[in-house]
Amino acid sequence: QVQLVESGGGLVQAGDSLRLSCAASGHTFSKLAMGWFRQAPGKERESVAGISWTGITTHYADSVKGRFTISRDNAKNAVYLQMNSLKAEDTAVYYCAADPRRSIAHVEYEYAYWGQGTQVTVSS
Repeated sequence: QVQLVESGGGLVQAGDSLRLSCAASGHTFSKLAMGWFRQAPGKERESVAGISWTGITTHYADSVKGRFTISRDNAKNAVYLQMNSLKAEDTAVYYCAADPRRSIAHVEYEYAYWGQGTQVTVSS
């Protein structure tokens, strides 16, 4: 069983930066595909970014390309989401997700494990 714990959320102003972290346990971290999703009030959960086992391959939602960066540290069993130039529309609960069955995952159903989420609020 994989446990995921997100941290780093908070209230910031438009244009600010924030770094989310996700600590994983319960599985060999270097064999977990990792991703970040978000869910805004009244909207469906959407993929933000994903990263492969080695960190070489990443993918991003069009809405965050050039502003957000996903990375991982396999020695620390952690994945990060660096968010720059934040906008009000980035306000959401951000979830960390993991999957041990594939080297990289893209959509929600491909991830087997989820964290509890961390709130990010961007004021305009």
